[in-house]
Amino acid sequence: MKSSDSIRIGELAERFDLAPHVLRHWEAMGLLAPAARVNGRRRYTRDHLIRVLTIIRAKSAGMSLEQIREILAATGQAGRQALLRRHHAELERRLQEISASKALIEHLMRCTADDFSQCPAYRRIAESTTGLPGPHQDGCVI
Repeated sequence: MKSSDSIRIGELAERFDLAPHVLRHWEAMGLLAPAARVNGRRRYTRDHLIRVLTIIRAKSAGMSLEQIREILAATGQAGRQALLRRHHAELERRLQEISASKALIEHLMRCTADDFSQCPAYRRIAESTTGLPGPHQDGCVI
C-alpha cells in the first residue's frame, strides 16, 4: 500500500464490522499496532488488514485475546506450533461435545415420547455421550 492507500481506524473497523474501540482495545493488549499517525490519527496498511483478519479468525476458533497475543508474539515456528497444538486439542474436544449435543437434539426433533427423558433411545444416546455406564440387560447400572 502506498501512503495514499493507508486507511483510518474507522475504515479498518468498518471492513470487519467492528467498532473502532475494538481496534483500540486490541492495540492496548498488544495485538495490533498502527503503522503510523498522520495528524494524530491512526493509519493502517494492508498488513494490518491481514492481522485483524487473523485475530477475528482466532477469536472465532475460541481463542482468548491473551492466547492470540501469545501466538502472534511467538518467536520461531516451534513455539508457535506448540501453542497451536494445545489449542487444536481443545477445539477437537469442543467439537466432540458439540457433536454429542447435536445427536441429542436431532433425536429430540424426531422423538414422539411425551417425556423424552424416559425415551429408551434418548437415554442410550445421553448415556453414551456422557461416559456414564449404561444399563445392562437386567436394567442394572454398574
